[in-house]
Amino acid sequence: MAFGAGPVAATLLGMLTAIGGGIMRDILVMEIPSVLRTELYAVAALTGAAMVVLGRMLHLPPPAAAISGAVLCFALRFTAMRRGWQLPTAGPPQQSGE
Repeated sequence: MAFGAGPVAATLLGMLTAIGGGIMRDILVMEIPSVLRTELYAVAALTGAAMVVLGRMLHLPPPAAAISGAVLCFALRFTAMRRGWQLPTAGPPQQSGE
């Protein structure tokens, strides 16, 4: 946002920055990136980034916006891991009974 990015672009860039390292790690060790599996990983990063952008739009001090986004992201990811929350996955198309 400091360089003129809009709220949507800033949120998406924040999410991509948060998950990019994990994607690169998984690719380098030849695994399917965890963001492409059912784990609630990118959604937590997107929520945290959105909180930071919202805080900046509400003119909160940058450290307060960053801390609130990090806490929200951590809390969502931790809760998802503890409760076993997962994202839905697409299955094979169902065959119609002919």
